[in-house]
Amino acid sequence: MDTADTSVEKLRAQCLARGAAGIQGLARFFRRLDRDGSRSLDAGEFQRGLATLGLVLTQPEAEAVCRRWDRDGSGALDLEEFLRALRPPMSQAREAVVTAAFAKLDRSGDGVVTVDDLRGVYSGRTHPKVLSGEWTEEEVLRRFLDNFDSPEKDGQVTLAEFQDYYSGLSASVDTDEEFVAMMTSAWRL
Repeated sequence: MDTADTSVEKLRAQCLARGAAGIQGLARFFRRLDRDGSRSLDAGEFQRGLATLGLVLTQPEAEAVCRRWDRDGSGALDLEEFLRALRPPMSQAREAVVTAAFAKLDRSGDGVVTVDDLRGVYSGRTHPKVLSGEWTEEEVLRRFLDNFDSPEKDGQVTLAEFQDYYSGLSASVDTDEEFVAMMTSAWRL
């Protein structure tokens, strides 16, 4: 195992020690750090970002990670590729059920789940805050979608964001059977 892979394992362990949402939180944080929208971070930005979160990589480890996921030779880490590598690996059964749930939500088939997609799959009419008049059904759907959405809360959830959410959750479920049963029940697959 090379330095970059060892460093990713170290980061993954630190994230998972923070609970099921650790990977998702890191993904959201790094997407926020990418202020110029380049979908990349240089080694300095990467290491400073980790330090802000209390996650530790040495300078040589941070540079090795950036080199490993530097797609264009710019010296910067490709954020999406790195985050994909950071996710705890899911078995084929787990990946398949997460993809099936996403496909069920993505009624338009455009690769992005929006409030419009949710309307046919998830009803907020019986939510207590809708019944009390505090929220509209639209607000319930939007808040539900926000659970999976990136920090910008743009009302669009990609498969990658959905996988970020479930990869952290997957790491806390012991068996494939339990995870598949949970997903099947939750999404009525």
